[in-house]
Amino acid sequence: MKENVLILAIESSCDETAAAVVENGRNVLSNIISSQIEIHKEFGGVVPEVASRKHIENINDVVAQALTQAHVSAEDIDAVAVTYGPGLVGALLVGVNFAKGLAYAWNKPLIGVNHIEGHISANFIEDKSLEPPFVCLVASGGHTHLVYVKDHGEYEVLGKTRDDAAGEAFDKIARAIGLGYPGGPLIDKAAKSGNKDAIKFPRVVINDDTLDFSFSGLKSSVLNYIHNSRQKNEEIVVEDVAASFQEAVVEVLVLKAIKAAKMKNCRTVALAGGVASNSSLRKMLQEECLKNNYKFVKPSAVLCTDNAAMIGCAGYYKYLKNEFSESSLNAMPNLELAK
Repeated sequence: MKENVLILAIESSCDETAAAVVENGRNVLSNIISSQIEIHKEFGGVVPEVASRKHIENINDVVAQALTQAHVSAEDIDAVAVTYGPGLVGALLVGVNFAKGLAYAWNKPLIGVNHIEGHISANFIEDKSLEPPFVCLVASGGHTHLVYVKDHGEYEVLGKTRDDAAGEAFDKIARAIGLGYPGGPLIDKAAKSGNKDAIKFPRVVINDDTLDFSFSGLKSSVLNYIHNSRQKNEEIVVEDVAASFQEAVVEVLVLKAIKAAKMKNCRTVALAGGVASNSSLRKMLQEECLKNNYKFVKPSAVLCTDNAAMIGCAGYYKYLKNEFSESSLNAMPNLELAK
């Protein structure tokens, strides 16, 4: 095995075209992200067809920038890693096909990476000393999972959402109260000047026997509050709605994450995904971890959003196990996290 393994990683599962060069799984030499947020803002959410077209336009330049910034060439790269699911099928196909072309042209191994596994792996980049086992709360626009990380590449899904993902709920409520897109950061900002106790929205726990989540009932409760207030010509304080809604989501996420750690007798709790950058979630989970004497790990903001560095990290541990993909690798929009 080489002393230094360099992975070129590509991520295109939603509306970020990203490429990175990662050394030995945890040392990020470059991490280029081309975001489409400004394009999709006018539609109030991601339009899959538009996202796919922009990936096609951007991917060549993004990969070239990643190689240039890392000061490496094709000859230096040991493998090409790429997200192949879950995500938007058209967006995924752009990244997968580009990665397959590079791997073939450069005669390098191809490594397909699960997007959720990538988010979990962001914590290894952030905390160089982190090693499994640990419990990870993955909360993003498309996913809300509680995962027990047994080892690199070995996972047990303890719970996941039965309907809306946490980030999806943030986006829908942000639109309903006129904040726009993307909802997560806008609700987080508005909530800072709101009263989290102003409105009593429900905390949906389902029951004591499951670590699954459900946010559709909470979402309906907020929409009903807005509708009823408008019918009665009552003032809607956007900041209070944002703060009260956010508190209801965060309380349940934290409650279940701590419960999962206790269930697995695990002393380390990690956070991952786009919603992991929410200031209230980070603060509350950190406080609860301190109370229980748990180690708390969270990625920096750039590693919470979709990025290729996290894919490179996950790809490295697959490289060590010779877990390579065939040239028939295809996009899998509904890919589950393998156990």
